[in-house]
Amino acid sequence: MKTTRLLLPALAASAALVLAGCSATATNAAGSDDDLKVVATTTQIADLTRNIVGDADGVTVTQLIQANQSAHSYDPSVADLTALGAADVLVINGVGLEEWLDDAIEASGFDGVTIDSDEGITIQGDEAGHDDEAEHDDEAEHGHDHSGGNPHIWTDVKNAEAMVATIADGLADASSAHADDFEANETAYTAQLAELEGWIHENIDAVPADERLLVSNHDAFGYFTAAYGITYVGSVIPSFDDNAEPSAAEIDALVAAVKATGVKAVFSEASINPKAADTIAAEAGVAVYSGDDALYGDSLGPADSAGSTYIASQLHNVSLILESWGVTPSAVPADLQ
Repeated sequence: MKTTRLLLPALAASAALVLAGCSATATNAAGSDDDLKVVATTTQIADLTRNIVGDADGVTVTQLIQANQSAHSYDPSVADLTALGAADVLVINGVGLEEWLDDAIEASGFDGVTIDSDEGITIQGDEAGHDDEAEHDDEAEHGHDHSGGNPHIWTDVKNAEAMVATIADGLADASSAHADDFEANETAYTAQLAELEGWIHENIDAVPADERLLVSNHDAFGYFTAAYGITYVGSVIPSFDDNAEPSAAEIDALVAAVKATGVKAVFSEASINPKAADTIAAEAGVAVYSGDDALYGDSLGPADSAGSTYIASQLHNVSLILESWGVTPSAVPADLQ
């Protein structure tokens, strides 16, 4: 985005002396095979990566984007650039989500290994029925071009399993000394994700298909709704970018859709101001889920929140969606609590 491109040169100049001292460690993956500095971009990517790394000696994971912070509006700080410049491995979401990435790599001097976790995943286009060309033109004008498709790939647990496999393979390639640890952790975590997937299907599949309706803050749940047979009625912000704003006509159209389909609730998201969602819910005469009951979409929550991890966020989201349909979810498996 434009702000990022204006700030990064200044940040690079401020960080230059610090980064110069870190440059010797930036190629650690190709040199020493004992220690490994890993930087992960988003909250979800960092959580998946930490589960693979576990307590492996000498491996550190630095998370760039913090809890309840939008990936779309993120601007790296000097400290972030310093960490990136010193990293051996960079783990990213991909699908154009990290729009600031190229500038940050150039500013930091990062020259390690990049693991793109979207490898092998089928990417959705514009699933909400918008004018693709017009929307992407608007996003490009504001520095938010997701013309590569919907970047919210992690909302489908099967995609998260694929992302974990890609990250684990990349980390093992970067550090053979820790490969066995990464493989063991991957196996254990993938088993948890498979159990999560089973719990979600067990609960959602039991709901009649015509009652599985969802309205959320922005177009972050396309993979989720496709994976679990949910009809996505619409979004408050009809864009993949959570910083966009709905027009009056779009708000009126969504209110009409809510009334016509029988949607019972509008969901805000934890990292987005709930004002517009509140307005639409009030005009449509339905419930609104916000605050502690908001969904975790673009970002996980802080450590003390219901969305502090990827698995916790999925349990939270699905439980609330089921509640909005008048359904009490089954007990959460003990090893997912």
